[in-house]
Amino acid sequence: MSGHEETSRFGSLTGLSEQRLPLLDGGSAAPVEERRRSNTGPRLSWASQSPFVRRSDDGGPRQHRRRWVPAYRRAVLSADVLAAAGVLAVTFATLPWSGARAAVAAAVGCVLWVAVLALLRGYDRRHLGAGPQEFQSLLRGGLTVGVVVAIASYATQTELPRRIVVVALPVLVLVTALLRYALRRRLHAVRARGRARLRTLLVGDSRSALGVQTVLARSRHEGHDVVGVCGPSRRCAAADGRSIDVVGAVADIPQVVHDHDIDVVIVAGGHLSGAGLRRLSWALEHTGAELVVSPGLVEVMGPRLTLRPTAGLSLLHVEPAASRRGQAVGKRTLDIALGGALFVASLPVLALAALAVRLTSRGPAFFSQVRVGQDGQRFRMHKLRTMVVDAEERRAELAHLSDRDGLMFKMRRDPRVTPVGAILRRFSLDELPQFFNVVRGEMSLVGPRPPLVEEHDRYHDEVYRRLRVRPGLTGLWQVSGRADLSWDEAIRLDLRYVDNWSVTMDLFIIWKTLRSVVKGSGAY
Repeated sequence: MSGHEETSRFGSLTGLSEQRLPLLDGGSAAPVEERRRSNTGPRLSWASQSPFVRRSDDGGPRQHRRRWVPAYRRAVLSADVLAAAGVLAVTFATLPWSGARAAVAAAVGCVLWVAVLALLRGYDRRHLGAGPQEFQSLLRGGLTVGVVVAIASYATQTELPRRIVVVALPVLVLVTALLRYALRRRLHAVRARGRARLRTLLVGDSRSALGVQTVLARSRHEGHDVVGVCGPSRRCAAADGRSIDVVGAVADIPQVVHDHDIDVVIVAGGHLSGAGLRRLSWALEHTGAELVVSPGLVEVMGPRLTLRPTAGLSLLHVEPAASRRGQAVGKRTLDIALGGALFVASLPVLALAALAVRLTSRGPAFFSQVRVGQDGQRFRMHKLRTMVVDAEERRAELAHLSDRDGLMFKMRRDPRVTPVGAILRRFSLDELPQFFNVVRGEMSLVGPRPPLVEEHDRYHDEVYRRLRVRPGLTGLWQVSGRADLSWDEAIRLDLRYVDNWSVTMDLFIIWKTLRSVVKGSGAY
């Protein structure tokens, strides 16, 4: 069979044939080759048992692909067992039980904890080392173990001390989460050195592929190394000079995955859908690569996305962000409980800081400023004064020296900041009075920072979306670089939070805020 006949035959399956397509970078039209090399053998169907040609030196399935996964899973499993053994040993040591009985109970507890986490997919490769699902499985595991223990106690008429469920289980979840977090940080450090990474193939046109590559580059800790793209064009380049190596056409995907030892295939754009995607999933079953489809919904994640089968179709439902009333109640409860407790606990520090401000510079200890809150409502935000009293009047003459692009004014060495104010800003102590705004309901612990009135008046288009939720004491962009981020990057992170916030995400951001405050990264 000739190469032309093979191309025509396979084109009927993939929707591709030899044709002339314009390049995105404005170049002249060029013939598009169906395959990345000349056809030397029969075309293999994606539905066949061998959808690609194996190399003579293969020696069977790739054994070196993702070798880090089993080792990392073993480390996670060991950490979980260690956490359970330690917490349960300390718990049972405080009970009037015999040594043998305590040892048996601790062993059963360890097995139960690991078994429940396994059933809840706590060791799923897709969740290990990235994303909130790993920690969510720990919370669900703690609740499940509590229910199992309560039912077992009732069924066997065995009375267990309440401290096992009330104290030991929460501590076990916390200790396990801390150990897993430490392992995750270690994995991210290893990935930063170029190891334990996922070889990734993109499928789509230039615009779609470059867009996905940009997003993956922002999250290097996720571990994706883009090997190249399979698309309809011989080139994949943008007007700004960015490019990705073209390693094949759409028809070549299984062969490219095999030849380049690909771990993940990400399909972006509309060049493969429906039956084509289904056939590609069949072909990739023989390669061990994971198939991921980018739906094109930027920054929409988590519980808002639900895959529902309807009339034989898999439909992706996007829930309105405003419909999460249960989450809103939980968020407000967290604000009142934790915000109130932190406000009371911070009063001694707040008093000492206010005294230091008052004694070292002229003017009041506190500073109030009108800010724009949820849905455009204005309120007075309170802070410890960190600048000279005429700072607002001097801002206009310093505007051209701002270190930030966009609407926000920031200077790394602002001459208006007092010596004591610099220390307060370094550790974010000047923000302590805002716990009062949180308790009053004008702010939340987590959310976009409230803009000044003049900043709000210059908002445009999607930036208004920031005001859909209560402004926060801390937020996603603050824990991702704080003032070191560009305006566009800060807005992108704020919009991601507004579209995907949850109580779990708030707790995660609060935890990361503590790290950022200690390090002082981006604080000035």
